Amino acid sequence: MSWRRWARRLAWTSLGALLLPLPLTLLLRLMQPPTTAIMLARTAQRVLDGERPIYPQRTVVSHDAVAPSLYRAVLASEDDRFYLHHGFDFTEIEKALADRRAGRRSRGASTLSQQVVKNIFLWEGRSWVRKGLEAYITLWLEVIVPKDRILDLYVNLAEWGDGIFGIEAAAQHHFGKSARALTRTESARLAAVLPAPRRWPATGTIAGGRAATILPRMAYPAPRPPAPRAKSDQGRAQSQPHNFGLVFPVRPV
Repeated sequence: MSWRRWARRLAWTSLGALLLPLPLTLLLRLMQPPTTAIMLARTAQRVLDGERPIYPQRTVVSHDAVAPSLYRAVLASEDDRFYLHHGFDFTEIEKALADRRAGRRSRGASTLSQQVVKNIFLWEGRSWVRKGLEAYITLWLEVIVPKDRILDLYVNLAEWGDGIFGIEAAAQHHFGKSARALTRTESARLAAVLPAPRRWPATGTIAGGRAATILPRMAYPAPRPPAPRAKSDQGRAQSQPHNFGLVFPVRPV
Protein backbone atom coordinates (compact mmCIF):
# COMPACT_ATOMS: atom_id res chain seq x y z
CA MET A 1 0.00 0.00 0.00
CA SER A 2 1.42 3.37 -1.01
CA TRP A 3 2.15 6.09 1.50
CA ARG A 4 -0.48 8.28 -0.16
CA ARG A 5 -3.18 5.73 0.58
CA TRP A 6 -2.00 5.50 4.19
CA ALA A 7 -2.04 9.29 4.44
CA ARG A 8 -5.55 9.39 2.99
CA ARG A 9 -6.81 6.80 5.46
CA LEU A 10 -5.16 8.64 8.34
CA ALA A 11 -6.76 11.90 7.22
CA TRP A 12 -10.24 10.36 7.01
CA THR A 13 -9.81 8.64 10.37
CA SER A 14 -8.69 11.89 11.98
CA LEU A 15 -11.62 13.76 10.44
CA GLY A 16 -14.06 11.13 11.71
CA ALA A 17 -12.61 11.37 15.21
CA LEU A 18 -12.86 15.16 15.16
CA LEU A 19 -16.51 15.05 14.02
CA LEU A 20 -17.58 12.21 16.32
CA PRO A 21 -18.83 14.58 19.06
CA LEU A 22 -21.23 16.21 16.57
CA PRO A 23 -23.91 13.44 16.43
CA LEU A 24 -23.45 12.69 20.13
CA THR A 25 -24.06 16.27 21.22
CA LEU A 26 -26.95 16.61 18.77
CA LEU A 27 -28.65 13.74 20.59
CA LEU A 28 -28.26 15.60 23.88
CA ARG A 29 -30.51 18.35 22.53
CA LEU A 30 -33.32 15.82 22.25
CA MET A 31 -32.87 13.30 25.07
CA GLN A 32 -31.26 12.59 28.38
CA PRO A 33 -28.50 9.98 28.09
CA PRO A 34 -29.70 6.58 29.39
CA THR A 35 -26.43 6.20 31.30
CA THR A 36 -23.08 7.93 31.68
CA ALA A 37 -19.43 6.94 31.85
CA ILE A 38 -19.33 7.84 35.56
CA MET A 39 -22.41 5.71 36.29
CA LEU A 40 -20.87 2.74 34.50
CA ALA A 41 -17.65 3.21 36.46
CA ARG A 42 -19.62 3.29 39.70
CA THR A 43 -21.49 0.13 38.64
CA ALA A 44 -18.22 -1.72 38.05
CA GLN A 45 -16.93 -0.60 41.44
CA ARG A 46 -20.11 -1.71 43.18
CA VAL A 47 -19.82 -5.14 41.57
CA LEU A 48 -16.24 -5.48 42.83
CA ASP A 49 -17.23 -4.30 46.30
CA GLY A 50 -20.32 -6.52 46.44
CA GLU A 51 -22.65 -3.57 47.05
CA ARG A 52 -26.36 -3.59 46.26
CA PRO A 53 -28.08 -2.37 44.22
CA ILE A 54 -25.41 -2.85 41.58
CA TYR A 55 -26.67 -0.12 39.25
CA PRO A 56 -26.94 3.40 40.74
CA GLN A 57 -30.32 4.98 41.41
CA ARG A 58 -31.40 7.58 38.86
CA THR A 59 -34.73 9.08 37.82
CA VAL A 60 -34.83 11.59 34.95
CA VAL A 61 -37.30 14.46 35.40
CA SER A 62 -38.33 17.43 33.29
CA HIS A 63 -37.33 21.03 33.92
CA ASP A 64 -40.68 21.87 35.53
CA ALA A 65 -40.36 18.93 37.95
CA VAL A 66 -37.41 20.59 39.71
CA ALA A 67 -37.67 23.44 42.20
CA PRO A 68 -36.30 26.71 40.74
CA SER A 69 -34.28 27.15 43.92
CA LEU A 70 -32.30 24.00 43.09
CA TYR A 71 -31.16 25.40 39.75
CA ARG A 72 -30.11 28.64 41.41
CA ALA A 73 -28.31 26.79 44.19
CA VAL A 74 -26.35 24.67 41.70
CA LEU A 75 -25.24 27.75 39.78
CA ALA A 76 -24.34 29.64 42.97
CA SER A 77 -22.27 26.70 44.16
CA GLU A 78 -20.63 25.43 41.00
CA ASP A 79 -20.72 27.97 38.17
CA ASP A 80 -22.30 31.35 38.87
CA ARG A 81 -21.09 32.79 35.54
CA PHE A 82 -22.62 29.88 33.62
CA TYR A 83 -24.65 32.14 31.32
CA LEU A 84 -21.75 34.53 30.73
CA HIS A 85 -19.11 32.14 29.40
CA HIS A 86 -18.92 29.72 26.47
CA GLY A 87 -17.86 26.61 28.31
CA PHE A 88 -14.71 27.92 30.00
CA ASP A 89 -14.66 30.39 32.89
CA PHE A 90 -11.33 32.15 32.42
CA THR A 91 -11.89 34.23 35.57
CA GLU A 92 -11.97 31.08 37.70
CA ILE A 93 -9.07 29.59 35.75
CA GLU A 94 -6.94 32.65 36.54
CA LYS A 95 -7.87 32.40 40.23
CA ALA A 96 -6.95 28.71 40.31
CA LEU A 97 -3.60 29.40 38.66
CA ALA A 98 -2.89 32.24 41.10
CA ASP A 99 -3.69 29.97 44.06
CA ARG A 100 -1.41 27.28 42.68
CA ARG A 101 1.47 29.72 42.21
CA ALA A 102 1.00 30.95 45.78
CA GLY A 103 0.96 27.41 47.12
CA ARG A 104 -2.64 27.66 48.24
CA ARG A 105 -5.22 24.93 47.83
CA SER A 106 -7.65 25.96 45.13
CA ARG A 107 -11.05 24.69 44.11
CA GLY A 108 -11.58 23.36 40.61
CA ALA A 109 -12.35 25.75 37.79
CA SER A 110 -14.46 23.34 35.73
CA THR A 111 -17.74 24.75 34.45
CA LEU A 112 -21.05 22.90 34.40
CA SER A 113 -20.56 22.29 30.67
CA GLN A 114 -17.18 20.64 31.30
CA GLN A 115 -18.67 18.53 34.09
CA VAL A 116 -21.49 17.35 31.82
CA VAL A 117 -18.96 16.28 29.20
CA LYS A 118 -16.80 14.49 31.76
CA ASN A 119 -19.73 12.69 33.37
CA ILE A 120 -21.26 11.49 30.10
CA PHE A 121 -18.26 10.68 27.92
CA LEU A 122 -15.02 10.48 29.90
CA TRP A 123 -13.30 8.96 32.89
CA GLU A 124 -12.20 10.47 36.18
CA GLY A 125 -8.65 11.72 36.57
CA ARG A 126 -6.41 14.69 35.87
CA SER A 127 -4.46 13.55 32.82
CA TRP A 128 -3.78 16.01 30.00
CA VAL A 129 -5.38 13.57 27.53
CA ARG A 130 -8.68 13.60 29.40
CA LYS A 131 -8.54 17.37 29.87
CA GLY A 132 -7.88 17.85 26.15
CA LEU A 133 -10.82 15.65 25.15
CA GLU A 134 -13.01 17.39 27.71
CA ALA A 135 -12.16 20.82 26.31
CA TYR A 136 -12.76 19.76 22.71
CA ILE A 137 -16.13 18.12 23.36
CA THR A 138 -17.17 21.07 25.56
CA LEU A 139 -16.76 23.35 22.53
CA TRP A 140 -19.20 21.19 20.56
CA LEU A 141 -21.63 21.05 23.49
CA GLU A 142 -21.70 24.83 23.88
CA VAL A 143 -22.22 25.38 20.14
CA ILE A 144 -25.01 22.83 19.73
CA VAL A 145 -26.88 22.60 23.04
CA PRO A 146 -28.68 25.62 24.62
CA LYS A 147 -27.58 26.74 28.07
CA ASP A 148 -30.83 25.84 29.82
CA ARG A 149 -30.67 22.38 28.30
CA ILE A 150 -27.11 21.91 29.56
CA LEU A 151 -28.32 22.84 33.05
CA ASP A 152 -31.13 20.27 32.80
CA LEU A 153 -28.64 17.63 31.68
CA TYR A 154 -26.40 18.44 34.63
CA VAL A 155 -28.99 18.16 37.40
CA ASN A 156 -30.27 14.86 35.95
CA LEU A 157 -26.87 13.18 35.70
CA ALA A 158 -24.81 14.66 38.53
CA GLU A 159 -23.82 12.44 41.44
CA TRP A 160 -25.50 13.48 44.71
CA GLY A 161 -24.47 10.60 46.99
CA ASP A 162 -23.16 7.04 47.00
CA GLY A 163 -25.06 5.39 44.16
CA ILE A 164 -27.40 8.40 43.80
CA PHE A 165 -27.57 10.14 40.42
CA GLY A 166 -29.99 12.81 39.27
CA ILE A 167 -31.80 15.36 41.38
CA GLU A 168 -35.03 13.38 41.77
CA ALA A 169 -33.25 10.39 43.31
CA ALA A 170 -31.21 12.80 45.43
CA ALA A 171 -34.27 14.63 46.79
CA GLN A 172 -36.01 11.36 47.63
CA HIS A 173 -32.89 9.86 49.23
CA HIS A 174 -31.80 12.84 51.33
CA PHE A 175 -35.11 14.54 52.16
CA GLY A 176 -37.87 12.06 51.32
CA LYS A 177 -39.61 14.37 48.86
CA SER A 178 -39.74 15.16 45.15
CA ALA A 179 -37.29 17.53 43.49
CA ARG A 180 -40.17 19.94 42.86
CA ALA A 181 -40.90 20.22 46.60
CA LEU A 182 -37.36 21.13 47.69
CA THR A 183 -37.01 24.24 49.84
CA ARG A 184 -34.30 26.87 49.39
CA THR A 185 -32.29 25.48 52.31
CA GLU A 186 -32.58 21.90 51.06
CA SER A 187 -31.56 23.03 47.58
CA ALA A 188 -28.50 24.78 49.02
CA ARG A 189 -27.55 21.69 51.01
CA LEU A 190 -27.79 19.46 47.95
CA ALA A 191 -25.70 21.86 45.89
CA ALA A 192 -23.18 22.02 48.73
CA VAL A 193 -22.29 18.32 48.44
CA LEU A 194 -21.59 18.34 44.69
CA PRO A 195 -17.78 18.60 45.07
CA ALA A 196 -17.70 15.40 47.20
CA PRO A 197 -21.12 13.73 47.11
CA ARG A 198 -19.95 10.33 48.39
CA ARG A 199 -18.21 11.85 51.44
CA TRP A 200 -20.56 14.68 52.43
CA PRO A 201 -24.19 13.84 53.30
CA ALA A 202 -26.64 16.60 52.44
CA THR A 203 -27.89 16.63 56.03
CA GLY A 204 -24.40 16.75 57.55
CA THR A 205 -22.33 19.49 59.16
CA ILE A 206 -20.12 20.19 56.14
CA ALA A 207 -23.13 20.57 53.85
CA GLY A 208 -24.72 22.92 56.37
CA GLY A 209 -21.64 25.11 56.53
CA ARG A 210 -21.28 25.30 52.78
CA ALA A 211 -25.03 25.90 52.34
CA ALA A 212 -24.71 28.96 54.59
CA THR A 213 -22.38 30.52 52.01
CA ILE A 214 -24.56 29.47 49.06
CA LEU A 215 -27.87 30.85 50.35
CA PRO A 216 -26.83 34.55 50.20
CA ARG A 217 -25.80 34.13 46.55
CA MET A 218 -29.18 32.60 45.80
CA ALA A 219 -30.80 35.91 46.77
CA TYR A 220 -30.02 37.41 43.36
CA PRO A 221 -30.55 35.90 39.87
CA ALA A 222 -27.68 34.23 38.09
CA PRO A 223 -25.82 36.83 35.99
CA ARG A 224 -26.78 36.84 32.33
CA PRO A 225 -25.50 38.82 29.34
CA PRO A 226 -27.48 42.00 28.61
CA ALA A 227 -30.32 41.55 26.16
CA PRO A 228 -29.58 43.02 22.72
CA ARG A 229 -31.44 46.25 21.96
CA ALA A 230 -34.05 46.12 19.25
CA LYS A 231 -33.07 47.74 15.96
CA SER A 232 -36.01 50.12 16.16
CA ASP A 233 -34.82 51.34 19.56
CA GLN A 234 -31.29 51.81 18.27
CA GLY A 235 -32.53 53.76 15.27
CA ARG A 236 -34.74 55.92 17.45
CA ALA A 237 -31.82 56.65 19.77
CA GLN A 238 -29.60 57.60 16.86
CA SER A 239 -32.25 59.84 15.31
CA GLN A 240 -32.80 61.84 18.52
CA PRO A 241 -30.93 65.15 18.55
CA HIS A 242 -28.36 65.45 21.31
CA ASN A 243 -27.90 68.76 23.10
CA PHE A 244 -24.75 67.54 24.92
CA GLY A 245 -26.19 68.56 28.30
CA LEU A 246 -26.87 72.17 27.26
CA VAL A 247 -30.16 73.84 28.23
CA PHE A 248 -31.61 76.40 25.86
CA PRO A 249 -34.26 78.89 26.98
CA VAL A 250 -37.57 78.72 25.14
CA ARG A 251 -39.00 82.04 24.00
CA PRO A 252 -42.74 82.51 24.16
CA VAL A 253 -44.33 82.73 20.75
